[in-house]
Amino acid sequence: MIKQTFNNYKSAILNDKGEEAVNYVDSRTLKYYADILEVIKHADSSVINASSLIDKVTVLSVRHRATREEILSMDGTGLFVYAIKKGMVGKNSVMNNTIGDIKIDNGFAKGQLLVSGQPTEIYMHFYKEQDHWKIDLTSIFPIGNAAFKDMVEEDGRPENEFIFMILEYLTGKKPGLGIWQPLL
Repeated sequence: MIKQTFNNYKSAILNDKGEEAVNYVDSRTLKYYADILEVIKHADSSVINASSLIDKVTVLSVRHRATREEILSMDGTGLFVYAIKKGMVGKNSVMNNTIGDIKIDNGFAKGQLLVSGQPTEIYMHFYKEQDHWKIDLTSIFPIGNAAFKDMVEEDGRPENEFIFMILEYLTGKKPGLGIWQPLL
């Protein structure tokens, strides 16, 4: 059932089906998206700059891509769906991945991430919620954050300049300084 949850999530991501993918993520993941939506709406540049790299990229990316009206109409689940539909939850994050060995302890499980069939040191966390296994995407955020930091270091530009360069590359439009300002 855990492997099926991951495979269903993977299929939804690969097919840009955010409304379907949301069925396979846990309450921790949806709480993260609700919390980050509050940052998107209310935070100024000092709060954003003090955030983790993955949070900073998420906040600035949503502010860059979405209209004010779109953002204000979202809840955490809506933001998660939006992120998938806009490719912010990358297909390359799941494309060649499967779950290998699984360890279960009551309502918690961790499954070893296999990339192209090869085991990694990464374990995805799953929680049983309402009799269904759900993925805790927040369990891999530290790994994503470290990978982002490595990319920034390798690039050599200052962190914010790197983020702006990525946003322009992904969207085809240069981010304005307004994305540092709160919406409310």
